[in-house]
Amino acid sequence: MMTVPTLEPVLPAEGRHVIHLFFRIDYASWDILDNSEKIAAKTALAQLVQNIRATPDTQLLTFSMVSPKADLGFMLLTKDLHVGDQFAKQLGLALGPGILVPEFSWLSMTERSEYTTTEEEFLISLEKDEGIAPGTPQQEERLAAFRARMAKYMKDRLEPNLPDWPVVCFYPMSKRRGTAGQNWYALEFEARKKLMLGHARVGRTYHGRVLQLITGSTGLDDMEWGVTLFSRSTSDIKAIVYEMRFDEVSAQYAEFGEFFIGLQMPLDSLFARVSL
Repeated sequence: MMTVPTLEPVLPAEGRHVIHLFFRIDYASWDILDNSEKIAAKTALAQLVQNIRATPDTQLLTFSMVSPKADLGFMLLTKDLHVGDQFAKQLGLALGPGILVPEFSWLSMTERSEYTTTEEEFLISLEKDEGIAPGTPQQEERLAAFRARMAKYMKDRLEPNLPDWPVVCFYPMSKRRGTAGQNWYALEFEARKKLMLGHARVGRTYHGRVLQLITGSTGLDDMEWGVTLFSRSTSDIKAIVYEMRFDEVSAQYAEFGEFFIGLQMPLDSLFARVSL
């Protein structure tokens, strides 16, 4: 028997690798299987999903994809890219060869924003805007609260615990660079940061209604970011995307890829929904 060598983990400096996988079901191939083979195939996928979810530092979400763009989808988050690659390939084959046909995939990583307010900026704003002097008990109290808030914010971005909200929207995007006067990367950092802070304020108005996970895909896939939105309502997804289109960051500098809508559900419900 050939011995498979142990591979060194491929780990990000921080955060998680994220893989979106959307499949079409080849019903002609599925219908060829007899009932016992179908039961065995679904059991194999269910066991794989259970094993993936039992893996440390790993999450797996399952979706029924709305519209004929795809039939079912998975969102996988894990540290080691070898682990992610192995699980992704196993998911594609779990129902048997040729049953799940890849329609779309995206590789990205959770990341911190370069435009996040720094501790130094926060202290300056306290003194300038609120008259809170350095070294005072009031400043120390506000600074401790800021540090706690930022620690949670960073953990939520880098190691998110994603909700079970039913509506999931995914789309890739990039910042425009080739149009005169609309090259994001030609702007000074402070100008970009000011624009992004305004963009973030729009997003915060949807707190509790829409959870946004922005993952970086520069050098990993065809555009620069993947955006995954979670909500309980398609109306909130539609509203936040529409409102942000009027923000200058989107109106002047953003380019968008294809949009996908999925419904997050347990695997048994997913099997019923896609007629497996």
